[in-house]
Parts: sequence; C-alpha cells; structure tokens
Amino acid sequence: MAVNFDLNDLQAFCALVEHKSFRAAADAIYISQPALSRRIDKLEGALGVKLFERTTRRVSLTMVGRAFAPRAERLLNDLDDALLGISEVASNRTGRVTVACVPSAAYYFMPSVIARYHAIYPKVRIKLIDTSANKVSAAVISGEADLGLSFSGNLDQDVEFEWLVQESYVAACRCDHALAGKKVVRWDEFYRYDYIVVDKTSGNRFLLDQALAHIAPERLSICETRHVTTMLGMVEAGLGIAAVPAMALPAGHHPVLTSVPLIDPVVERHVGIIKRRGRALSPAAAALEKLLIDMKAQPSNRPA
Repeated sequence: MAVNFDLNDLQAFCALVEHKSFRAAADAIYISQPALSRRIDKLEGALGVKLFERTTRRVSLTMVGRAFAPRAERLLNDLDDALLGISEVASNRTGRVTVACVPSAAYYFMPSVIARYHAIYPKVRIKLIDTSANKVSAAVISGEADLGLSFSGNLDQDVEFEWLVQESYVAACRCDHALAGKKVVRWDEFYRYDYIVVDKTSGNRFLLDQALAHIAPERLSICETRHVTTMLGMVEAGLGIAAVPAMALPAGHHPVLTSVPLIDPVVERHVGIIKRRGRALSPAAAALEKLLIDMKAQPSNRPA
C-alpha cells in the first residue's frame, strides 16, 4: 500500500482523538480548523476508511478509528524516541514517555519524580495514566504505556517486576482525630471508629482483605470509593479514617492529615516498576526508569 499521508496528518489525527473537538485540536497543534479538516480528510482518503463520525455537536471515532488510534500514537512516539536517541545533549532532547501508575502512588509520589525528570529533560513530555493495578499491567502489555508503577501481586506472565519500595499500611486521619498522635494502632481498634474503604475493584482492597481475613470489624464502613486519593479527600473532610499505603500520604507535614502505623498484623505491599517482558525501553523511558531506581537508595524510599 502506497503511503499518501505524512506525519502532519497523523499529528492532526492524534490531536483530534485527544481533544474530541476540531477547534481544540487545531489550537493544540497551532493550525486553523479548515487546515485540520483537510489533514483528516487526506488521511481518511489515503487509508480508504472513515476514522471519525462527525455531527454538529460532537466528534467520535469509528470502530476502525478506535483500532487505528493507539497505532498512530505509537508511530509518533517511536519517531520521538528515535530523535531522542540521536541527540546527545539532554537539554535539547524531545519525546514523550507514558507511565501507567496506581493512584495511590500518583498523587504524592509521581509529582516529585516528574519534577526531577523535567529538570533534566525539559523537552520530554510525560503522560501519566493513573488507574487500577490490573489496568496498569494491561497498559504496559498492550504498549499503551512504556512502563508502569504498581505493586506486586497476581502479575501477568508477560510483565516483569522490579522492586522499588516496601511500605506498610497506615491509618490516615485528621490531626484533630482521637487516633492522631498515637504511636501505633491495632486493626481491631481502627475498626471501632468511622472508616472509609476502597471498593473491591481496587488492588489495595484485595491485598487488605487477604491479610485481614481473620479480623471481623465491629462496624461496616461508612463509605466506599474507587480510588485511595478520593478516600483521603473524605478523611480530610472529617468523614472518618482510612487504611492507606504510606506512599499515598504526603511525605512532609500536612496541615490537616496525619498517619499512625497499623499493627497486629503489619500489612505491607511491594511497589515497583513493571515492564513488558522482552521489550526494550526507549531512551526517554529508560532514563525515567533509572531515576525511579535511584530513588530507592534514599533512606526514606521516597523522593524529597
């Protein structure tokens, strides 16, 4: 098949996929809406298929368009990676790295990681997919993400896991809560207070249910959320306490939130990098992986 489109047409396609609006997509790549429409028409004509359904109110991908979208994005990313590998001057490097990350690590941990990486490679963009542990693994396997940050467990055989941090679960509470200031809290004591949990789609919930199967809470949770970060918002609002991995909390002083180690038993999880087995990382992704590995040598196992 003759290639009758160019990179500009692929860029226009990916922009429209991301922004779902001709106006927003055109603004994002600094061209006019008519020029964007011409690029999309050219691409559809070259491929001989319709990629978008257009109405006066919305733009959506066709079934063929949905299948083509990840491949088009990968083509552009691969080109960025090739250009990144050519340049020897870090400050002039360009490209993009996509990281899939469990939400409990995305909120307080990853911003510091991204800040450090950006200081070294200011022209490399990072796309962060914050999602459940199962979807992190799926994104890495499919190639949607270059690498993932998740915890060990029932990992797919197509991924490899590199340990970074071993962390314990703690009781997150407000600074004015009755548990604040205690040295430790037993799980049976934890369950005497109003508490919030993540639902059963969460990998954290699965891990805790296994570790605490022998403990019968005195009361039911007052609320369930999908993500740990949402649960912490509930704690901050004063609705109750929550059991969360230490990484989910801010590393330094917080004006509202504090935490107390949970014991009897101490429940731990192992957080690390997951990669597709047998797939080499791009230079940009490899640099991010090295930065993450270097952090595990720090005394706190967390970025400053």
